[in-house]
Amino acid sequence: MSEHVNDPYVQRAKLEGYRSRASYKLLEIIERDHLLKPGMRVVDLGAAPGGWSQVAAKKLAGNGKVVALDLLEMTPLAGVTFIQGDFREEAVLVELVEALGGHPVDLVISDMAPNISGIALADQARAMHLAELALEFAVQYLKPGGSFLVKVFQGDGFDEYIRAMRGHFKQVATRKPKASRGRTNETYLLGIGLT
Repeated sequence: MSEHVNDPYVQRAKLEGYRSRASYKLLEIIERDHLLKPGMRVVDLGAAPGGWSQVAAKKLAGNGKVVALDLLEMTPLAGVTFIQGDFREEAVLVELVEALGGHPVDLVISDMAPNISGIALADQARAMHLAELALEFAVQYLKPGGSFLVKVFQGDGFDEYIRAMRGHFKQVATRKPKASRGRTNETYLLGIGLT
């Protein structure tokens, strides 16, 4: 708890009005890779509490669309359409397609992580499963040439996952933003140019 309270990114998020320290991870990546441009349609998987959706909506500044999905509730955000539910369920997908007005998606972002049990092997398997579901979603809903940013944890299944991404995107890059805690094995994979 002390580490969280004293974390400079947590303090900065409070000062700058962001919902979570994770906002700075996305800010660094989108600035480095020029991921967000006006007019884009963005889907944020596992969006609660809304830090990434908040960044995307601010960057689009009303010219584009952000649709956020999560199993958990999320306090409404200006410029973000929120759908509560499991993105694997048909009713949720229908709602998503309606929210997008039938337009294809330019960017899928996913900062999903499972609830940690403390059993490393089980936690890694659950984290990779979420990443695999996000990749399946991105491949289905992104327009050709679209991009996908996903949080993964290095460990079992990591190399296979990168290979799977390379099978769908022209370029796959690894990103470790400064806001990621040094002791964690989380990293972000960016797929650019859906084939």
